[in-house]
Amino acid sequence: MKLRLLAGMSVLLMTAGLSACSSSSDTSDGASAGGKTTIDVWLMRDSVSAQFQKDFVKGFETAHPDIKVKVQIQEWDGIGEKVTAALASSDAPDVIETGNTQVAQFAQSGGLLDLSDKVEELGGKDWLKGLAEPGAYDGKQYGIPYYAANRVVIYRTDLFKEAGIDAAAIKTRDQWIAATEKLNSGGTQGIYLPGQMWYALAGFVWDEGGDLATESGGKWKGSLDTPEAIRGMEFYKQLQAHGKGPKDSDEDSPPQADVMAKGKVAQVISTPGGANVVIENNPELEGKLGFFPIPGKTADTPGAVFTGGSDLVIPTASGKQDAAYTFIKELAGDTWQKKLAVAMSYVPNKTTLASAVASDPGASAMAVGAAEGHATPNTPGWAAVEAKNPIKDYMTAVLTGGDAKKQAATASEAITTALNSGS
Repeated sequence: MKLRLLAGMSVLLMTAGLSACSSSSDTSDGASAGGKTTIDVWLMRDSVSAQFQKDFVKGFETAHPDIKVKVQIQEWDGIGEKVTAALASSDAPDVIETGNTQVAQFAQSGGLLDLSDKVEELGGKDWLKGLAEPGAYDGKQYGIPYYAANRVVIYRTDLFKEAGIDAAAIKTRDQWIAATEKLNSGGTQGIYLPGQMWYALAGFVWDEGGDLATESGGKWKGSLDTPEAIRGMEFYKQLQAHGKGPKDSDEDSPPQADVMAKGKVAQVISTPGGANVVIENNPELEGKLGFFPIPGKTADTPGAVFTGGSDLVIPTASGKQDAAYTFIKELAGDTWQKKLAVAMSYVPNKTTLASAVASDPGASAMAVGAAEGHATPNTPGWAAVEAKNPIKDYMTAVLTGGDAKKQAATASEAITTALNSGS
C-alpha cells in the first residue's frame, strides 16, 4: 500500500480533475457524443505531480484522440470502503488506482476484471514481484503494477565522514552493525530505530527465509514463531540496541524525521522522501543526507524490503473496458514509467527500467532494494491483521525482555485468528 512518507517529496500535487483524449475506434465501448469514449479514472492523491499530469495528458491526447478521460483524485483515508461500494454498484469508475496490498480484497468480491491475458503484452515477466504478486489473486492477475517505493537507509554524510565510514562499502548486516557501533560516539546516535517498525522487521524475516504468515490447504497461519522469523526478530533487536529509540512506538510516534532533524542521529530507515522532511525541519542539513539500500545477509544480495506502491485495476462493472485498458497500457508502459520515475522519484514497475532513476540517489537506492521486494501475505484477511497489528505488540514484548519464542507464538496465534475470521 501507499507509503505515507511519499508525501514528503515536496512535489506539487494534483488537486483537480483532468481531461485527456485517447484512441478507440470501438464506439460501442461506452461511446459518448462526438464519437469519443469517455472513461472515469480514480487516481490517488500524491500519486503524480502537476507537471507529470500535464505531460501525460498531452502525450495521451496526441497518441489516442478518440478517448476522453476524466480523472477524480481520491483520498487514502477511507478509500477501501469507497472502492468496495463502487465495485458493487452499477456506476463504478473505469480505472482505479489501488494500493498493491488491497487488490486481493477487491478481487475476492468478483468486482475486478481478470487481466491475466494481458500480462505478456505488458511485459509482466519483468514486473517487480512486490507489485505483481499482490496484484494477483487465486491464480489470476487483476492489478497491473503502477509504481513502487520502499525503505532505504537515510544517513548523515558528514557524520559518516567524521567516523571514517564509507557508506558505499556497507553491503552486509555485519558491516552495518559495525558502522553503527562506530557512529555511537561523541554524542552521535548511530541509528534511530523505534521498537515497532514492523515493515523493517518483515524485511529481516524475509531475509532469513521466513514470512509473516503462510497458507496451506486454503487456510492461513501466522508464522512469526518459525525459527527463520525469530532470527529476523533477533537481528532487529540487535540493531535497535545499537541505535536506541522507544521500544513501544513506531516511526510516527514521534515522527522519526523530526528526531533526525535535531542533528544527533546518523541513520534512519525510511523512504527517501523522509529526507525532505528532515531538511524542512532543519535546513542546516541540506546537502548532508545520503542513501544506501538496506544491507542483506551477504554482500551479493541487498536486504529484503516491503514494496509499497500502487496497482491499476479495471472494475467488471465498467462498460468501457477496452478504453480503460488503453489508459492502463499507456500509464504502465515503459515510456511513461521512465518519465514517472524521474518526475516522482519512484521505482518503475519493471526491474529492467531501474536505470531510469540512476541519477537520483534516493530512487536508485530504492531500485536496488526493490529487486528484493516483497508484499504482505496475499489474502483479503490481511487487512484484519493490520487493524489490530499484533506484530507491534510482539516486537515491544521482545525488546523489553520477553521470551522471543513465547511471544512469537502468541503473535502468530493472533495473526491466524485475524486471517481466518476476517474481523
